[in-house]
Amino acid sequence: MTLRNVAALIWDGVAPFEFGVLCEAFGLDRREDGIPLLDFDVCAPQPGAVQFSLGFSVNVDHGLERLEEADLIGIPAMRRDQPLPDGVREALVSAYERGTRLLTVCSGAFALGEAGLLDGLECTTHWKYTDELAARFPEAKVVPEVLYVDSGQIVTSAGTAAGLDATLHIWRQEYGAQIASGVARRMVVPPQRDGGQAQFIARAVPECEADTLAPLLAWIVENLDQPLDVDALARRSLMSPRTFARRFKAETGATPHSWVTNQRVLRAEQLLETTDRSVEWIADEVGFGNAATLRHHFTRVRGLSPQAYRRRFAC
Repeated sequence: MTLRNVAALIWDGVAPFEFGVLCEAFGLDRREDGIPLLDFDVCAPQPGAVQFSLGFSVNVDHGLERLEEADLIGIPAMRRDQPLPDGVREALVSAYERGTRLLTVCSGAFALGEAGLLDGLECTTHWKYTDELAARFPEAKVVPEVLYVDSGQIVTSAGTAAGLDATLHIWRQEYGAQIASGVARRMVVPPQRDGGQAQFIARAVPECEADTLAPLLAWIVENLDQPLDVDALARRSLMSPRTFARRFKAETGATPHSWVTNQRVLRAEQLLETTDRSVEWIADEVGFGNAATLRHHFTRVRGLSPQAYRRRFAC
């Protein structure tokens, strides 16, 4: 399925930032940048005024019938202390049964839990609410403190900016790395943070003169074909391997190995889309060394083999 039609579902108590995430990611016309235009609408249990959590309201033209057209339904952060409005549970279950994809931002996951759609699935929400989500919906497999979880038809994400990461993940799945990077560039956010990355990044007390690893990260991205193990990166940063690994996790929320692997997969995506070079050549170019290693990591991260990805997304 290629994503073409998106509906954002809201009701009284919706949080404005998380609602804005869905509008920004899927509602803007970016055709001048070569980004496909999606059919995007906002809907509510009843057309009319919907009150936001901060005291203002927005007028919504569409009711729940609009969900029937959607390839993707997005639910932003909603109040957790109220039952679902009339008709919402049935509309979400019907959408799920016909194959519509569902995306939640922050506490929007509770709506899917109330509808019984998280049972048996891995899911997440804002770190403040993961214990509550697990307690209220014990059949759900709550994964705490990650940015987002893709369980196939359902994608759940943590608070605020993690919702942007999840939307870019969906853009990448549907249209490839180049289009997703174009969307990210317009939003002025990083093109990809891995879903398993920690929700919060505790910046460590500086242990050397530089108070950030940003220069090193930029160097890594430009030198993916080089040896990038912890020992080599620690030497370049003038730290011990143990200090470097701890500092790296504190500043990026990921281990050096997982961060580097993700960057190599991202670069491999770009080369698969924009060149006709062999998989073996790409594997060497991005630092995986051989095609088998590239296929292993690429398939694990993207759910597609490199060749299948190229067939789907090559320019």
